[in-house]
Amino acid sequence: MPLALLALALGAFGIGTTEFVIMGLLPEVADDFGVSVPTAGYLTTGYALGVVVGAPLLAVLGARVPRKRMLMLLMGLFVVGNVVSAAAPVFGVMLTGRVIASLAHGTFFGIGSIVAAGLVAPHRKAAAISMMFTGLTVANVVGVPAGTMLGQELGWRVTFAAVAGLGVLGLLGIAALVPAGRAGGPDGAAHPAGRSRVRGELAAFRNVQVLLAMAMTVLGFGGVFAAITYIAPMMTDAAGYESSSVTWLLVLFGLGMVAGNLVGGRLADRALMPLLFTALSALAVVLALFVFTAHDKVAAAVTLPLVGAFGFATVPPLQKRVLDQTADAPTLASAVNIGAFNLGNALAAWLGGLALDAGAGVTSPNWVGALLAASALALAVLSALLERRAATPDPSASASPRVVATGGTRHPARVVQPSATE
Repeated sequence: MPLALLALALGAFGIGTTEFVIMGLLPEVADDFGVSVPTAGYLTTGYALGVVVGAPLLAVLGARVPRKRMLMLLMGLFVVGNVVSAAAPVFGVMLTGRVIASLAHGTFFGIGSIVAAGLVAPHRKAAAISMMFTGLTVANVVGVPAGTMLGQELGWRVTFAAVAGLGVLGLLGIAALVPAGRAGGPDGAAHPAGRSRVRGELAAFRNVQVLLAMAMTVLGFGGVFAAITYIAPMMTDAAGYESSSVTWLLVLFGLGMVAGNLVGGRLADRALMPLLFTALSALAVVLALFVFTAHDKVAAAVTLPLVGAFGFATVPPLQKRVLDQTADAPTLASAVNIGAFNLGNALAAWLGGLALDAGAGVTSPNWVGALLAASALALAVLSALLERRAATPDPSASASPRVVATGGTRHPARVVQPSATE
């Protein structure tokens, strides 16, 4: 794999760390600012909403900027947001910093997917995309636990300062390793004029396959977060773990994400839709089983990484699916699809909370996740059926025999088949 993918993965590692590390530092942040933990939770909600809004907004605003330069600008914005968070004198300023950092998230992964796919041969695109997303998955295994421990020992501000440093390294890596724009290259520098380019990007949303892929993203990955959002009470109240064990259980989940991402990237280049069918089916089954296995320590520890593996196995194929369907103007659709992951997270967390409030039991969010994954599977089947129907020749549209005139005389019996160049 090209070294440029390492630079993209490093940027993804920093973004993944800052997105999730706040979950382990909420008590410290709340105490420091004198707010309640639920209020401090707005730092998570604000980030997610910033991703959803920032992805299409910055993709449109950066329509005329070469992709390498745009990636550097996005990493700069990410650094600024984390510096603001680290130095925030009051809670409102920290929330602002979180939103600033989040604005870079969706567009970075959206444009980064395009650049990663352009760095390799066509038959390795999904694998290249998965290499970039490896940074995000490894962040859950290494970055988030390390950042949490650092924040608990030295203060949460040190954690966000360290994440800003990761952003600087990512920016320098992109500047040094990602190839400069060239026609037909990964940067895609040969862009149409701004207004016509934006129209082309928006036109991608008239493609039903693009909309179906994004809906699969919302529902499929939402199924994962329906369970993971409430993993702490599930593991302590149902499985019987101590609260201190939740950190290493999340590491198990993260290891599953890493494995699923890498395997999904490789298999998606060979059989994209069959992989989606398999991963979404397995995810729905595993989440349904998690309703019951969550009541046993060993079974829960085995099931948790499977949720991460099957859930993240859908990420490279879904991102590649969007890129394949929007080959002429992929930037906006690719960025919006990243926002769709976060939209799915928010939707699933809300639905899982409704199940808990309804008294359905501490493991009931897993039922919600299973239903969301099954819904994504149904959309995948619909997408494949529509694609197959579109590829099936219409008998009524076949060319009728043509009458050829020779020397002024018409010869109805002589049939000329269209040539290959016609």
